Amino acid sequence: MKILYAVQATGNGHISRAHQLFPYLNELGEVDIMLSGSNATLAIDLPIKYRSKGLSLFYSQCGGLDYLRTWREVNIGKVLKDAKELPVDKYDLIINDFDFVTARACKLKNKNSIQFGHQASFMSQKTPRPTKRNIFGEFILSHYARATDYVGLHFDRYDEFIFPPIVKKEIIDAQPKNHGHITVYLPAYQQDCISKILKSIAPIEVHWFLPEVVVPYKTDNIHYFPVNQKYFNESLIYCLGLLTGGGFETPAEALYLNKKLMTIPIEGQYEQQCNAEALARYGVSKIAELNDKTKNIFLNWIYENKPLKAIEANDIPSTIQYLLSRSN
Repeated sequence: MKILYAVQATGNGHISRAHQLFPYLNELGEVDIMLSGSNATLAIDLPIKYRSKGLSLFYSQCGGLDYLRTWREVNIGKVLKDAKELPVDKYDLIINDFDFVTARACKLKNKNSIQFGHQASFMSQKTPRPTKRNIFGEFILSHYARATDYVGLHFDRYDEFIFPPIVKKEIIDAQPKNHGHITVYLPAYQQDCISKILKSIAPIEVHWFLPEVVVPYKTDNIHYFPVNQKYFNESLIYCLGLLTGGGFETPAEALYLNKKLMTIPIEGQYEQQCNAEALARYGVSKIAELNDKTKNIFLNWIYENKPLKAIEANDIPSTIQYLLSRSN
């Protein structure tokens, strides 16, 4: 079997998932990777056959989307050219983790594909949304990477085609403990935005993961780390709690480890608002932004002892079997 696996590289969650899924797909046949996007920071150890700058999201300095830069970085002509040239017709199975280029190529050549991943779960109306839905956000989730079938991932099994999160083996095999530090991963926040607040919680130590950091170093109570799987896994396994955005993979790992969790959904990113609604059902705390006005909420969260609902990890072989059954 010849398999094309298209991976969105806006952020690191899709890439992390691909690393876990690839060995299982590789047992089925020859797997080529299409990587689309330009702002992921995680190291990629996959056999990338095709690359496209695609369509990527970029963030402002302190917690929101940078609409102007996102628009400036888009080259629609190049994206459409990449889609036209992508040889999807030579593959037996096409798995698309929310990539526009591959979806467009399949439409042009009338080729079946399966959208597999977190965004696919929003094809079900049973998947949690905020009370006030965003029409444009709903349109993007439904039409950005159209496929002929969908297999979703989410915190809970909201529908028959939705499966639990794919959790890294290192997390599943871990024996979590509490070493008293707070792990921070906020891709939409630059250092100057919240360093003062994080320093103010001393003597509690902070492990802060930032894309501009090359080697680990410490200033005051803050340990600065590069965005690195090994460093992050260890920090998360032994943390008191995690402060992160409203993504999917990272909160899922924290819930699996039964860690204290607070999210700051990226302003203007509808999917993260939806995730925050789903996480609220697990008892997860949320703030709109981290600043002097919300500092006390953050401090209270650090010291509160509120049990969270646990989640299960994905049984990858069973999920792949289901995915294959939908491709026939």
